[in-house]
Amino acid sequence: MGSSDTVLARLLALHPKLIDLSLGRILTLLERLGDPQKRLPPVIHVAGTNGKGSTIAFMRAILEAAGLSVHVYTSPHLVRFHERIRLGAPGGGRFVDETVLVEALERCERANAGDAITFFEITTAVALLLFAEHEADVVLLEVGLGGRFDATNVIANPACTVVTPVSLDHAEYLGDTVTKIAGEKAGIFKRGAPAVIAPQEPEPTAVLEATAERVGASKILIGAQDFSVHEAGGRLVYEDGDGLLDLPLPKLAGRHQHVNAGTAIAALRAAGYGGLSSSAFEQGMLNADWPARLQRIARGKLAELVPGRAELWLDGGHNPDGGRVLAQAMADLADRNPAPLVMIAGLLSTKDAGATLGHFKGLAQLLFAVPMQNQLAARPAEEVAELARAAGLTAEVAGSVEQALREIAARDWSAPPRILICGSLYLAGEVLSANGTLPT
Repeated sequence: MGSSDTVLARLLALHPKLIDLSLGRILTLLERLGDPQKRLPPVIHVAGTNGKGSTIAFMRAILEAAGLSVHVYTSPHLVRFHERIRLGAPGGGRFVDETVLVEALERCERANAGDAITFFEITTAVALLLFAEHEADVVLLEVGLGGRFDATNVIANPACTVVTPVSLDHAEYLGDTVTKIAGEKAGIFKRGAPAVIAPQEPEPTAVLEATAERVGASKILIGAQDFSVHEAGGRLVYEDGDGLLDLPLPKLAGRHQHVNAGTAIAALRAAGYGGLSSSAFEQGMLNADWPARLQRIARGKLAELVPGRAELWLDGGHNPDGGRVLAQAMADLADRNPAPLVMIAGLLSTKDAGATLGHFKGLAQLLFAVPMQNQLAARPAEEVAELARAAGLTAEVAGSVEQALREIAARDWSAPPRILICGSLYLAGEVLSANGTLPT
C-alpha cells in the first residue's frame, strides 16, 4: 500500500485536457462503486461563495454538542488532504486516517480504470464511499465550485440545501455577474427539500428564490425575511417562525460569523433538527472552530517572531467580498482596541487583488507582499505590491512571511501592531504549517 500523497499524485494525472462541467464522470464512477451516494445518512448540502465552511463548522459543533455523529466534506485543505474528509464518531469526529484514506483512494482508482476524471470528482467519490461505509447520523457536504455541475451535486434527496452569501468569484467557470453565479449555486436545490438562503444582496436572492420555487423546494427560508440574527447585550439573538434563541456570541471572530451562525441554525431547523436542546445550540456557538478564518495565532514558531503585545491574525479570504468582510472585522477590532494594522499578503493570479486589498485603504498602515510556495498560479510579490499601491495602500515586498514578521518587529510603532496575514487559503496553509499549528 502506497502513501496518500503518491496515490493523489497519480489521480491528478487523470485530469481531462478540457474541463466540461458535468456530472457524467462522477456518476459513472459512483455506479461502479455501488452508488454510495444513495446509502448516506441525511445530507445537508451547502453552496455559496463565502461562508460555506464556517456555516458547516457551526452546524457540526451544534450537532456534536447534541451527541450526534457527523461526517463532513469540505475543500480545499489547508495543510493535508485528510482535512477534507472528517469521519463522524461518538464524542466528536476526526480527519480520515492515512490507512483508511489510501485504501479508499486505491479502490476508487481501480474502479475508475484510467478514465479521464478531475481530481475533485474522484476525491469526492472517495468521501462519499467512506461516508457510506462508516456510520454517522448526518453528512455535511460542501460544494467545491458552483453547484449545478459540482461533483457533490449527486445527492438526489438531501435533508436540506443551503446557499451562503453569493458574490463574484470563479467567473471563468460560473459567469461574470452575481445573478449568473447565483443561478449556478441554486443548482443544488431539489424538489421536496427545504432551501435555506443566507442574507445577501437582492439580485442573488431573487434568483435563488425563483429557482427554489421552480424546482419545488418543500420550504424556502430567506435570511432577513424568514429568519434573523443580531447581537444584543453581548449575546447572539436568533429568531424565526419557530421561536427565538438567546445564545452566546460565537467563538469565531467577526460580525460576518453571526450571519453564518444564523444560517446554520436555520438550516438545522429546516432539516428537522430544531428540537435539539438549547444547550446544544449554546455549546455550538462556543465550540465552533474553522481554521484560517480570522484566526488569532498566539503560539508557535511564527508567533514567536511577533513583537511583544502585538497581535497576529490569519485569514484565508481571497475575493473582493471576502476582503470587504475582513476589512470590516479589522475595523471593528480597531474600534474596540486601537492598534496600527500591518498586513502580510499573498494572492493567486486568478483573484482580483486590487479589489480585495482596496477595502483596507485608510485602515492598514503598511502591507508586505510575499510570495507563495509551490503555487504556479501565485502572483509575484512585486505585482501584489503594485496592485496594493494602485488601490491606495503603502506596500513593500518581503521574501517570506517570516522575513515580513522580522521587518515588522524591527520597526518602531506608535503602539504594538495588529498583524494580519491574508489573501489566500494556500498562504494560510503555509503559515499554519510553518507555525506548527495544524488543523485538527
